[in-house]
Amino acid sequence: MEQSEWAPGFFLGAILASAAFLAAPVFAQQEQQGHDREAQTADAVAQGQSKTNGSDKTDQPPKSNYESGTSKDRLFYALPNFLTLENAGQLPPLTVAEKFKVVFRGSFDFVEYPWYGLLAGISQAENSEAGYGQGGAGYGKRYGTAFADGTIENFMTAAVLPSILRQDPRFFQSSSGTFLHRLGYAVSRIFVTRTDSGGEQFNYSEIFGSAIAAGISTYSYHPHDDRTVPNTASVWGSQVGYDTIAIVVKEFWPDIRRKIRHKHQLEATKP
Repeated sequence: MEQSEWAPGFFLGAILASAAFLAAPVFAQQEQQGHDREAQTADAVAQGQSKTNGSDKTDQPPKSNYESGTSKDRLFYALPNFLTLENAGQLPPLTVAEKFKVVFRGSFDFVEYPWYGLLAGISQAENSEAGYGQGGAGYGKRYGTAFADGTIENFMTAAVLPSILRQDPRFFQSSSGTFLHRLGYAVSRIFVTRTDSGGEQFNYSEIFGSAIAAGISTYSYHPHDDRTVPNTASVWGSQVGYDTIAIVVKEFWPDIRRKIRHKHQLEATKP
């Protein structure tokens, strides 16, 4: 096995180092925002929660969840969902340091390790990217590739480009309106995002961030036969597609969570 065909650890480290270098000029300016973070966030949370008075408070996220500008939520009580906010109101923008911190926390969360193990197993069963071969060595390569691909894409779309372009990587749930309205809103977030100043802008971070991540991963450590423009475009499209599905799930996850809680409460009251 040649080093040029398998070096996800090296390239992952290189891209994270490059990310820090690219974001450094923005970091100096935005870090100043963190000094009054606590007071601003407390006011914003109070305003957001005041709009939900009279509703079932057990369905609302705890105030402590948003004190850092992010959440502690997990999709299906497992997968990290730290950049999704429900009934959050207007929150101050994340600083560069906070963007990188929350992406790092989610990318290396303990749940991610078995998750990528499952993805690698599926890839091995389908014999995708046959250049990796089979057996333990082939599985190890697929595992490392899946982990590196996901991590690079996470950092590019939610930390590096949002820091440079001053876009907000968080997903603010709609949580109101008809099913079709909420579905349309969720899908549109792939193309439209908030800026750090609170406006709306084309989601360059998602579209171009996933494209950059696809190019880095495909041309650095994927099998040589797969290093083609069509394959890179396919990986890009797949990443955007998966992210779209993920956002839709994030939009409706609170409803699913409430149904699960309600079911458990009914079962607990049965004699």
